[in-house]
Amino acid sequence: MNNSTGNQGGDCWIAVTDQASRRILVFDSERKDWNSAEALKWSWSPSALNGFSDGPKGWGLPSDVKLRRNTAHGGESMIVCDSYGLAAIVPYPAGNARQWSQTIPGNLHAVELLPDGNIAIAASTGGWVRLYASSQGPDAEKHSHYDLPGAHGVLWDPQENLLWTIGDDWLVPLNVCGTASDPELAEDSDRKIRLPSRWGHDLYPVYGDADKLWVTTNSAVYQYSKSANTFLTNYAGADEINRMHVKGIGNQLSGQVVQTAPREGGLYAWTTDTVRSFSPNETFSVTNGAFYKARIWCAEYQ
Repeated sequence: MNNSTGNQGGDCWIAVTDQASRRILVFDSERKDWNSAEALKWSWSPSALNGFSDGPKGWGLPSDVKLRRNTAHGGESMIVCDSYGLAAIVPYPAGNARQWSQTIPGNLHAVELLPDGNIAIAASTGGWVRLYASSQGPDAEKHSHYDLPGAHGVLWDPQENLLWTIGDDWLVPLNVCGTASDPELAEDSDRKIRLPSRWGHDLYPVYGDADKLWVTTNSAVYQYSKSANTFLTNYAGADEINRMHVKGIGNQLSGQVVQTAPREGGLYAWTTDTVRSFSPNETFSVTNGAFYKARIWCAEYQ
């Protein structure tokens, strides 16, 4: 398939974690009909053919995916996790090797790849964030651990050299200490802030504004201002974007915002067959799809 990440001169493609097909699917954001063969640009699931000798072990409910560029892993990689336990780093667009993986209990909900090649993982039921020394080889198990009840999101901030994390009640920045082979996590207690509503969920950059982060909870969608240390609901388009139970959110540099939220009658209570877009207002649907998160397919941290 095409090895690009977007349309020339336009917006990036959009990735979804599809729990119906049990695949990561990447779609052309300029194609309106996502049921068409032309709309699907890339797909992936673990198998013996692409380096995962255990096949789909720990796989079946993909919960997060991101594209990252990293010299430690030789270029662009897809990072991915699944509620059944698989977390992995895979070369993109080849998708044909296992750069790192572990199967870890705890209901994995989010992943992030740090500049040194190590992977951060948030586990909701486990109630923790861990930083694995994945830079040290495909089977590296060494990790640092931080307790965070309801951990749902992790995001690296290259501007402040912090790992932002979100749980049930708190947005917590973590300092990454130690070395690549022996990483450590330390809470930045001065900047830890209680969420304005409970059950934190997604955490993502506001592309085009390095001061802002998208933050979702069970009841609202916020933008968090790092400089003001406050949560905002007066951002552009908030009247439509701000809604309950948003599982995944992101924006294009053009201003388009995409999000996923559960749709009644879906395969699971937490999935939808549709990605909603704002500015412009559009919907992208796949028949019998069961999307958990939508991701702007961009390798940049912010």
